[in-house]
Amino acid sequence: MYPLSWRKSLTAKRETLRKTMFGIKKNKSSVTKDDTEKVAEKDNESLENKETKEDVSEELEEEKTSKKESLMGRLLSETPTPPEIDDIIEGKVLGIEKSSVYIDLPPFGTGIIYGREYLNARDIIRKINIGDTVAGKVVSLDNKDGYIEISLKEARQALLWSEAEDAIRDKTVFELTVQDANKGGLIIGWQGIQGFLPASQLKPEHYPRVDDGDKEKILGELRKLVDQKIAVSIISAIPKEGKLIFSEKDREQKDRTEMVDKFSLGDELVGEITGIVDFGIFVKIEEELEGLVHISEIDWGLVENPRTMFKVGDKVKVKIIEIKDGKISLSIKALKENPWVEASKKYKKDDIVKGVVIKFNKHGALASIEEGVAGLIHISEFGSEDKLREKLELGKTYDFKITLFDPKEQKMALTHTITEKQ
Repeated sequence: MYPLSWRKSLTAKRETLRKTMFGIKKNKSSVTKDDTEKVAEKDNESLENKETKEDVSEELEEEKTSKKESLMGRLLSETPTPPEIDDIIEGKVLGIEKSSVYIDLPPFGTGIIYGREYLNARDIIRKINIGDTVAGKVVSLDNKDGYIEISLKEARQALLWSEAEDAIRDKTVFELTVQDANKGGLIIGWQGIQGFLPASQLKPEHYPRVDDGDKEKILGELRKLVDQKIAVSIISAIPKEGKLIFSEKDREQKDRTEMVDKFSLGDELVGEITGIVDFGIFVKIEEELEGLVHISEIDWGLVENPRTMFKVGDKVKVKIIEIKDGKISLSIKALKENPWVEASKKYKKDDIVKGVVIKFNKHGALASIEEGVAGLIHISEFGSEDKLREKLELGKTYDFKITLFDPKEQKMALTHTITEKQ
């Protein structure tokens, strides 16, 4: 065992050590708490200062970047775009020489009109003076002398096509003179550009009303309009092909199909005659809407010339007998009693009847046995037209035999040989 004194000594030492350790621990704890709060405060201040500085720095950088971008954007927006080939540019005339014209084109340099472009624009150049502002089309950006080559004539053409497009958009109407005609329509000049007006785009009063679509007759009718002024609008412009298409029709009018849809077969209407041609009459049944009464639908009797029966402006009662492809066919005779109905009660095949020769045609002769009821004597019965005319005279009455009688189809065939046997 250890001696008592040693043990007491050891115990004392331990107690001293314990107290010492306790004191140190206590003191350490106290210092750490105070110091920690102070350090924390300092650290927070330092961190806040650091974050503030960083935020300020970032804000400054963003502001600088924004200012730079704004400045660059402003500079870019204020800097004119360099011209390119085919661009239309404007500038003041700096000088006019014998074979060239100089145009100021800041900040890109000087433009020049010379050579072929000068010759092509002579008429324009005569009218300009130094200081005038002119528009030119870029044809070369940098010739051997450093000039920008421009064309006044091409610029003029480009501006004209632009005007044409504006006219289409604005539905502008022009009073223009018809220069020429072909089988398809009219040739019209506008601002030095020749345009085409298709016959289909003519108003009813100018439309070539020709039977059987004879192209030569159509051309004859269209030529009557040459040198006349008509009101037209541009409906198509194709600069690359140099094409302008005109229309005389009212571009604000209702669609024809919509107008036609308001009518039905069998409708009876009163209209005004707007045109008379060899093959019938045109009747206006509504503003901008006409129908045709074919010559065969004018009367049950033979009609040789509609002009002897009607005149433009007459009011007539008509009946709609067909609606097809936006077109209306009319009849006047459909409103009259059908003579074939009564004829069906009086005549039959093989009857001998009296008839008046009312017409010759390529098939033979037409003889009327009563008003509105006629039959054909075929040319084959005579061998030739000359022999037919020898046997039958226009306006004279002869006896005929009915060889075909179809009142429903309004067909009748006659023979003259009966007179030879009697």
